[in-house]
Amino acid sequence: MRDLILRKIGGGLEVDFLFGASEKDRVGLLTQADLVLAMNLRRDIHDDELRYLGRTRLIQITLAGSDAISFDKLDPRIMVCSNSGAYSKPIAEHAIGMMLALARSFLPLHLGLGRGVFDQKTAHKMLNGSTLGIIGFGGIGRRTAQIARAFGMKIFAINRSGTTNEKIDFVGTLSDLNFVLRKSDFILLSIALNKKTKNLIGKTELEMMKPDAILVNVARGDLIDEQSLYHHLKSRSQFKAAIEAWWIEPFNYPKFEVHFPFFDLNNFLGSPHNSYLIPEIHLTALDMALDNILRFMRGDAPWNLQKREDYL
Repeated sequence: MRDLILRKIGGGLEVDFLFGASEKDRVGLLTQADLVLAMNLRRDIHDDELRYLGRTRLIQITLAGSDAISFDKLDPRIMVCSNSGAYSKPIAEHAIGMMLALARSFLPLHLGLGRGVFDQKTAHKMLNGSTLGIIGFGGIGRRTAQIARAFGMKIFAINRSGTTNEKIDFVGTLSDLNFVLRKSDFILLSIALNKKTKNLIGKTELEMMKPDAILVNVARGDLIDEQSLYHHLKSRSQFKAAIEAWWIEPFNYPKFEVHFPFFDLNNFLGSPHNSYLIPEIHLTALDMALDNILRFMRGDAPWNLQKREDYL
């Protein structure tokens, strides 16, 4: 990763690395930084160090989401760019895999066979002819839609603008959320977590969904109210859900933890927030982030510029 950084932007910038620097050296490097490249900013630069970024004009992260950034402690003049779309291909495949696994009851049937139960009565749910509601039609959402169309699914999507060039059946904004939830057989959450989308899916929204809907979350755990999801799953065996991103997980916390016994349920599937993890993905994501830094250096508007007010 160091070699890629130096090869791609080292000719036009003096590049310093915080990793391994002493506390005193870190202060000096941050004070002189015009641009900052980080993965998880909250982990890579401590909140009490953000005050040293007096010269900084741009912070570019290699992650797709910006919810782990302390915008309240950053100078509002600093532009912050996420890396949306960098991980869309592997995550989209993972999302489709989770839909198939739940629609076909792969895990319960597999476990049943292990107990000697040869179940030929459980009916499957088809993707073909079903409607997929995509809440967050960015890189992951668009890539998932492309795969889903090959299965013969209709696509209802929600994004910021309510417009798209993709060939889909419906596109709207968050004001159309209830409509999409009611119409969809499968629902994918791939929207950014911010103050507007936290607990976007609660008891009311879950009850709007079809009784046998399948909900898949590959974005952030806090998009869904944890308690409401558990009780909805427990009381409605036909409804199914898959969680890839959790409420408490090692990304932002020192441990993984759930507050309800989701794993006792047959209509639930989990994965450990590793859908993006394929060989070379970190280099691919870094390369995309560096391209955005080069755009900024050329004087072009950077991609994925985050709005401070969305997080405060």
